[in-house]
Amino acid sequence: MTYAEDELLPISALQHLAFCERQCALIHVEQAWAENRLTAEGRILHDKVHEADAESRGDVRVVRGLRLRSLRLGLIGMADVVEFHRPSAELKTSEWQPFPVEYKRGKPKHDTCDDIQLCAQAMCLEEMLNCRIPAGALFYGAIRRRHDVVFDAALRQKTEDTALRLHELVAAGITPPACYGKKCENCSLLSLCMPETAGGGKSADRYLDKMLAD
Repeated sequence: MTYAEDELLPISALQHLAFCERQCALIHVEQAWAENRLTAEGRILHDKVHEADAESRGDVRVVRGLRLRSLRLGLIGMADVVEFHRPSAELKTSEWQPFPVEYKRGKPKHDTCDDIQLCAQAMCLEEMLNCRIPAGALFYGAIRRRHDVVFDAALRQKTEDTALRLHELVAAGITPPACYGKKCENCSLLSLCMPETAGGGKSADRYLDKMLAD
């Protein structure tokens, strides 16, 4: 399947979806957004990364804010950093090897939502550059270290499945039911989602409208 330009959805929405389908729907279906300290710190970190100039360091060329697109996955977005590594004998290629790096403000997570977002960036680059990218990295600001991610068959399939689910969710236009959990406490949309009161698939907007009407 190939998507049209006007059907492309943000790569970052995959991370939202893998983290919480309701959060994803609130942002990308209901167009709801709220910022807290965590999202503000993340936004500032990304802005600093994107504003830095391109550079070369020995066998590595660093490109920042590279725009990405995949018509096959139906995704569009921007990479924080793509390193292009000088070809080596082991790679058996004369082409510079892309290596995407995504910056996150916190610490490595127990789930794969960040890995899926990074893998999607790599798959976009593969489609754009007609190459194969075996790995990338997530840089976590809280620990100031990189976490390497291998784009194996399982992660690639999970990324494709998540992209397909994202298009289905947006096309349906229905916000999934709220389900309160520990991760809700750090979500910037907690006050809009109201997971302890807006269950049963209720729209946060419709719930607020009803409360105001009453």
